[in-house]
Amino acid sequence: MEEINIRCRLGDIMKERGLTNKNVVEMTGVSRNTITSLAGNATKRIDYETLGALCRGLGLKPGDLLEYIEE
Repeated sequence: MEEINIRCRLGDIMKERGLTNKNVVEMTGVSRNTITSLAGNATKRIDYETLGALCRGLGLKPGDLLEYIEE
């Protein structure tokens, strides 16, 4: 399988803002397990619903959360 060149920046954003998993769950309504996986880049996909909830709750745009890594 081909390596994925997209990285979720949620963990970085949480550190920059001093947010815990619990804070993000409360702000977005996204499950703790999903937040943990996304923050640790341990997932290979994200639902539009989850992406939308993160953007609304954290005041971000999709491009703020997802980063394309050039090879």
